[in-house]
Amino acid sequence: MGRITASRKQMKPDPIYGSLLASKFINCLMHDGKKSTAQRVFYDALDLVKERLPDVEPIEVFTQALENVKPAIEVRSKRVGGAAYQVPMQVNRTRQQSLAIRWVLMAIRDKKGRPTHMKLADELVQAYNREGTAMTRRENVHRMADANKAFAHFAW
Repeated sequence: MGRITASRKQMKPDPIYGSLLASKFINCLMHDGKKSTAQRVFYDALDLVKERLPDVEPIEVFTQALENVKPAIEVRSKRVGGAAYQVPMQVNRTRQQSLAIRWVLMAIRDKKGRPTHMKLADELVQAYNREGTAMTRRENVHRMADANKAFAHFAW
């Protein structure tokens, strides 16, 4: 399938919250190998989250936000007798996580004109409340899968 990297085995928890998920997220956020910049953006975002939701741990908000964005099913193209069907399939755990991270990052990169940490904080709070761009994305994926339930028997 895709390229296989050993990143999961080598990953160290992030320095402040000791969370592997946060570490993974920072790595995906990172651009041009600038990890310290990515970390600064991430922690600034979590500080903003803390201001908005003072009664919840910011890392909790982050984890829950990603949980909310994770898709349970998605459609995959399957060729059957010359026709390509969109077949709904279960999404495995690792892919759920990487899709969730990718969607959150896409959501904040699409919004222009504000510092990234602000956009990230917004998106996390929104996802935590089950709204926002990344959530919309997940809804659409689920809707697609639902609409193509008829082809579920092609999933093998």
